[in-house]
Amino acid sequence: MRILVVEDEEKVASFIRKGLEEEHYAVDLALDGTEGLHLAETHPYDLIVLDLMLPGLDGFRFVQRLREGGIDTPILILTARDSVESKVRGLDLGADDYLTKPFAFAELLARVRALLRRGKPHTPPVLRVADLTLDPAARRVTRAGKVIELTPKEFALLEYLMRHAGRVLTRTMILEHVWDQSFDSYTNVVDVYINYLRKKIDHGFEPRLIHTVRSVGYVLREGP
Repeated sequence: MRILVVEDEEKVASFIRKGLEEEHYAVDLALDGTEGLHLAETHPYDLIVLDLMLPGLDGFRFVQRLREGGIDTPILILTARDSVESKVRGLDLGADDYLTKPFAFAELLARVRALLRRGKPHTPPVLRVADLTLDPAARRVTRAGKVIELTPKEFALLEYLMRHAGRVLTRTMILEHVWDQSFDSYTNVVDVYINYLRKKIDHGFEPRLIHTVRSVGYVLREGP
């Protein structure tokens, strides 16, 4: 999952980014509202974590303009403004959740997971395809009951494939959601990591779950 963090305090932004990346999310940073809005309008983020007191464009106007533009990416406001009026205004403008600073990082992660599930009522907390399971909260993957150890990027890639099981995903789609904006889109990194996953997820198991769709991309599904 790819997350945009819009936060003007560099230390706070770096702390949030590091914590989210440790949980296997791809994270982009914007240090002002104008840059953040541009990124949100041009990249397909799965979630936006947004401060309210921003230079360039404050958080309230950010939410308003994004929603007026028809972009429905979930927004979690993360701010020191704790008044009821600010909470009501932010949520009424179109934000999906509101968390005040200081905050417990475990609570932030729980809210992130909840927002990523929202709008996908048929996606259970533990993802399953055939005998393959992935638990995003516990960061645990098993196949046929056997625990499979994955690197953070392998885990993120598998989670994206499983959340879209049965759907053919292009290499561009995978890059946009699993890697951040600084990554070279002309690299063959997707193919490399798919091969890594196949060795761990499919090798020695039946049926094969990761399939290549020639000239298009990849799909995770049970059956050919």
